Amino acid sequence: MSLIPIYWWNKEVHSFRISQQKFSKQPWANGVVLMVCVLVAMLLANLPFTKEAYHSFLHTQFTVQLKSPGGSVDWSFPRNMTIEKFINDFLMVIFFFTVGLEIKREVVCGELSSFKKAILPIIAAFGGVLVPALVFTIVNHGTLAASGWGIPTATDIAFAIGILSVLGDRVPVSLKVFLTALAIADDLIAILVVALFYGGKINFLLLGIALLVILFVALMKRLGEKRTAFYIIPAILVWFLFYYSGIHATMTGVVIAFLIPMEARYNKAKFHRRHKILYDGLVEAEKLDEGAAFPNGPERHYLRRLSGLSKRSIPPSYRLEHLLNPWVNFLIMPIFALANAGVEISDPSYFNVLSFDPVLGGVGMGVFLGLLLGKPVGITLASWIAIKLKIGEMPSKASWPMLFAVACLGGIGFTMSIFVDTLSFSAADPAVTQHLRDAGKIAVLLGSLCAGTLGSLLISLVARLGKNKA
Repeated sequence: MSLIPIYWWNKEVHSFRISQQKFSKQPWANGVVLMVCVLVAMLLANLPFTKEAYHSFLHTQFTVQLKSPGGSVDWSFPRNMTIEKFINDFLMVIFFFTVGLEIKREVVCGELSSFKKAILPIIAAFGGVLVPALVFTIVNHGTLAASGWGIPTATDIAFAIGILSVLGDRVPVSLKVFLTALAIADDLIAILVVALFYGGKINFLLLGIALLVILFVALMKRLGEKRTAFYIIPAILVWFLFYYSGIHATMTGVVIAFLIPMEARYNKAKFHRRHKILYDGLVEAEKLDEGAAFPNGPERHYLRRLSGLSKRSIPPSYRLEHLLNPWVNFLIMPIFALANAGVEISDPSYFNVLSFDPVLGGVGMGVFLGLLLGKPVGITLASWIAIKLKIGEMPSKASWPMLFAVACLGGIGFTMSIFVDTLSFSAADPAVTQHLRDAGKIAVLLGSLCAGTLGSLLISLVARLGKNKA
């Protein structure tokens, strides 16, 4: 009788795992998890019995410190590292690494792999960066908030694609591809913005050493090295060097991602040749001991060899992207949201995103208008110019109203926008810096929510009008 409860418990666990796998494969799943983490972070940061512990935990310092008894040696690493900084400067390296792998895949064999495919989304992405930055700058020129112009320039691909998947066939496939390619190009531009404008004071000696390591890795790749470990170990060294050189350490992920080979160790012909040899060996091993349970000792040997053959026939970049994506989507990005979306609403004016102060500026206004208006206007205007000049082609079965509606989804900033917000402000008074960052985060959340809602409503409206005309 005791086996019955165990059977039912195992059945329930198995059912839960199947449901979990189905959920994680949905395109909107990552967005749902992030939204839940945002709400949890806001609660933790504002409830009287949790807010102190929440902020104290994020600002907890941890370092490895070496100190001699006489005090002649006093060395620590990482320097001034807190939990929050560890998440933003180390865990996000893995996020940027997967973004870099995705960008490289699209450039080599995806939606950015040819001039004709890539040019319209790339031009649109530049428009979607320049116009929001211009809107923010016009609002905040000459104020303490002026350095935050990069916040409304990014598109969160997870939320944007998730909404498109929910809207289904109301959006032409060509425009889904357009928005995906645009978001990927947008990510690359945002990464360059972080690297060029939001780093610290540069130590050129350490930067030079990092570049030498990168050149060594590039040479190793050129010589045909395809083992993943030979790229990960230099990546850790480059992260150390970037961290102390003043270049934002997350750039390590992108740089190394572009150096990971997209060619497998075994090509098609070599795979088939080795597979035949190993499979024949597996068949012969079965004949040696037909009465034994499968797999017997020799069969296990051949199965391991076949498994290794299959692994080595997949390019390292694809393997790493497939391996890391679930961890990034359902662990690293949720942790980032929990650590960065928790804004203590000590000032109700944060929600008045259209407020303006002559000294502090209007960071909320700049971010909100940049995401809600600047993004769709910039994307649509740049696309219109490219198409009129015959540089690019209008996506098939698309109309200008539908393209504008899809462009509104480009105003969903979230992950990258919040990340840039954490780097943007450095006023002399830390309280002022924190005020600007908190106001910017609230504006990112509200702007992204409004942009997603507006885009969804416009897409539904345009699709309905199109059906009525037909």
